[in-house]
Amino acid sequence: MRWFEIGLVVLTFATGIIWLLDKLFFAKARAREGGALLETKEPVLVDYSRAFFPVLLIVLLLRSFIAEPFRIPSSSMMPSLLIGDFILVNKFAYGLRLPITNKKFFATGEPKRGDVVVFKPPHHPEQDWIKRVIGLPGDTVAYRDNTVYVNGKPFAYRPVGSYIGKGQGSEMTGATLLTEELPGRPHPVLEREDLPFFAAQGEGQWTVPAGQYFVMGDNRDNSEDSRFWDVHFLPEENLRGKAFLIWFNVDRSAGGVDFSRIGSGIP
Repeated sequence: MRWFEIGLVVLTFATGIIWLLDKLFFAKARAREGGALLETKEPVLVDYSRAFFPVLLIVLLLRSFIAEPFRIPSSSMMPSLLIGDFILVNKFAYGLRLPITNKKFFATGEPKRGDVVVFKPPHHPEQDWIKRVIGLPGDTVAYRDNTVYVNGKPFAYRPVGSYIGKGQGSEMTGATLLTEELPGRPHPVLEREDLPFFAAQGEGQWTVPAGQYFVMGDNRDNSEDSRFWDVHFLPEENLRGKAFLIWFNVDRSAGGVDFSRIGSGIP
């Protein structure tokens, strides 16, 4: 996605500059040379620049400041998000940011507990990851016995049943499906009780520094999240936006397009 973003910015500026320079200088020179009664022909490069610049500019503005599409490549957010889901990310939920640098120049809000966010992880800044915000600045987050605690208070869990996966997510068949009663944002999570050696993975307690967040995947035994990072926390400046909609899904190993997921919100 980073190289696409760089290419989009470069092409937008290049076509815009070519079109502007031609309009200000070269078009007038061609008109003088051709005379008032002759129609002058634009160079091919100028013609293409004039045609593509408005389109490229609109795409750049939309994906930089309104909404950007992402594809879910892993199972870390199952069952909320499946491999093959294509999602839309609200780019102005937490502030307007410059393309490529991701530097915020206008604040519009802050992440809330339970938000599903796309971000650049501190240890892989060239990649885009997606997790759920569990800890806000100043919170103390703990994870013990498959239970999340925030500031000493445990989340409640309501068993739903045994999960049945499909396609690339079939490896999670047999996991326990629960509803994590995060205040104001209940959502499903998966636990692998059938694998005893996973019982204590990711356990610990962390206090979130100012300007940073603690994030976790909903697939608790198959998510590389804040519990396992060396730094443990996600800096605010690494945020890309808030995921809010599944607009498409395709998983060939599950039979292709799953139309039932199209248009679904993200819990």
